Formats: sequence, structure tokens, C-alpha cells
Amino acid sequence: MIYLGSQSPRRRELLAGLDLDFQCVKIECAETYPSHLQGADIPLYLAQLKANAFHHNLKHNDVLITADTIVWCDGKMYGKPTDENHARLMLQTLSGREHEVITGVCLTTKAEQRSFAVTTKVRFAKLSEAEINYYVERYQPLDKAGAYGIQEWIGYVGVEGIEGSYFNVMGLPVQRLYTELKKLGYA
Repeated sequence: MIYLGSQSPRRRELLAGLDLDFQCVKIECAETYPSHLQGADIPLYLAQLKANAFHHNLKHNDVLITADTIVWCDGKMYGKPTDENHARLMLQTLSGREHEVITGVCLTTKAEQRSFAVTTKVRFAKLSEAEINYYVERYQPLDKAGAYGIQEWIGYVGVEGIEGSYFNVMGLPVQRLYTELKKLGYA
């Protein structure tokens, strides 16, 4: 059985796109990381933390997929905003600039654990205050790293270009995940 350790509707949708049978499981753990971690080490650590919290529930032929996505800009991590004002500040910071979206993925079986990170560069156009307010007021930026969903309105009007996986920016690098699941014999 394949388990997805996520409540994210975007991750469920992306994994479903691979036509694999899976079940979603809720994993409860404090998503904190050591302050010395930088870049890809942060989402990798968090994906492993989630996996380790559920590992004892796995049976012989099970695989658990856990993931965490961050936005990385100028040496600083941007996760999910705490409120609408925080979301506005994040979007103002990303406006007119390039940043990286990094997803750490952990595949866990009873016998082993494999992790990888995928990075996508995203270039934002300069966004006006009115555009940022429109997005924050009409969409749900609080459940998204960097306060935005590339598949939403802001992606249409604000993303000038990307280098790497579009689906990674949505929260799950499905092509790489599929490749890794094949290596484990689950795809």
C-alpha cells in the first residue's frame, strides 16, 4: 500500500495524477527544524521528521510518501504565512525577483528510507499593492509556502518564468517521485 502523509489537496491531486492507488494519512508532529539548516536541508529534514512520526504504522509492503515545500529567497526561508499581513509581506518580498521553491520528499518503507529534494527557480514580475491585495483577499495564501499557488490567479499574472518542475512549485515533484517509486518497485 502507498500512503501519502499529507492533508494537502494539491499533493493529493498531483499523486492521483500518477494513477497509483494510495491512501492519505494524517501525521501529527511539530514541524520545527534546527536553525542552522539552510536551503534544501530544511524541507528534507521536515519530510523525514513527518516520516519518522508514522514509520511504526507501516507494514511489510507499505511505502509512505512525506514531503515539505519551502520558498528560499536571499538566504531566507519562507514557509506558510501566519496571517494575511504576513502573506502580503512575503509577496512584496518576492515581487519582481527570482526565488527557489524547494520540496523535500521522503520515501519510507519498513526496511529503508530514501530522501531527495527538487528545486525550481521562479521569476516573479513586479506586483502592485492592489494585485497583492486582490490575491490575498480572494484566494487562500495561508496554506501555501511563500504565500502563493502558481496554479492560481497570481501564477497567471505574476510568474514570468520557471526553470524546473512546475508541479514541484505546486508542492510535489511528481516526475522525480515516480522515478523513485519505480526504483522501489511501487510504480
